[in-house]
Amino acid sequence: MKYTKLNFMMSVLGIMIYVTDLIVDIWVSVRFFHERQYVFGVLTVSFMLFGTLVVQCFSYSWFKADLKEAGQESHHCFLLLHCLQGGVFTRYWFALKQGYQVAFKYGSKTENFVEKQINDRVTDLSMLRLFETYLEGCPQLALQLYIFLEHGQANFTQYAAIVVSCCAVSWSTVDYQVALRKSLPDKNLFNGPCPKLVYLFYKLFTLLSWMLSVVLLLFLNVKIAFLLLSFLWLLGIFWAFKEQTAFCVSTSMEILYRIVVGFILIFTFFNIKGQNTKCPMSCYYIVRVLVTLGILIVFWFDPLYIFNADYFIPVSITIVLSLLLGIIFLLVYYGTLHPNTSEETKLDEVDGKPAQRDCRMKYFLME
Repeated sequence: MKYTKLNFMMSVLGIMIYVTDLIVDIWVSVRFFHERQYVFGVLTVSFMLFGTLVVQCFSYSWFKADLKEAGQESHHCFLLLHCLQGGVFTRYWFALKQGYQVAFKYGSKTENFVEKQINDRVTDLSMLRLFETYLEGCPQLALQLYIFLEHGQANFTQYAAIVVSCCAVSWSTVDYQVALRKSLPDKNLFNGPCPKLVYLFYKLFTLLSWMLSVVLLLFLNVKIAFLLLSFLWLLGIFWAFKEQTAFCVSTSMEILYRIVVGFILIFTFFNIKGQNTKCPMSCYYIVRVLVTLGILIVFWFDPLYIFNADYFIPVSITIVLSLLLGIIFLLVYYGTLHPNTSEETKLDEVDGKPAQRDCRMKYFLME
């Protein structure tokens, strides 16, 4: 797949969103500590560390695997860069440097292996950004929404954190889908912007509904919310082990991958094995709808005036409408706009086979 100038500009936009998200998170955490809101400050920093540590682990593991495959020894400088939390920036540097040469200098003279190399670099970045978005961005978004509803107002930094988190989720979701289809030869590309937008709206609306529902549950009872999310996390991990995912070479990294997959499944559904998942996806969203309605019913019959009551009705309407719109966009996407709609059976057979380990994306989260 040819690497174009548009692809290069998308990579530039990606690192801009990444840096902005990092700066805003640091800004918000510093403000919390300055205002003596230590619990919120510690939570913000914890979410940041959790996401970035996991991302650095996977990034360094992939560097080692790539160097070993190329017959080279692992350099200690790469380990040092990742210990200093610079793994993603290092990858962006290599991707942008090589991408600029391919897109602006070599043009049509670029050899196929160079095109494949740059596409693989961009693909690795899209996977790492997807990890960080759901490990750090989603909890961060829930925290900021909780604070907003609790106080009935928010300062500029909190608004910025909410907006940037939404942008990060949007970007990483679409970018991941584009990279997925460019990296796997048995995947058809998106036919125009319409499928991308519909897929984006499906993910965003279902995620927004769930985030607000979780926030309401936190107001109802923090322990119950923690137990529910922990149970869903364990359920996701159990499913990953049951499906016997084979993303990582080492056993320890594979276990970490399954733990991360379980965490991502708290917020949204992904096909973790590349097989037919109509039944698991249906069960997933049926449970999501039932839990969401259950939370709303409890609040309507026994309202807790912990946060500004003026927000309760608008929040409830937003939850219902966003969930309904998300399900509608889901049905439209998989029913008519999915790139492989007419080849679903073939796709499942190909994805389910033990593929050669020539592309990490082959073993990564599917749609």
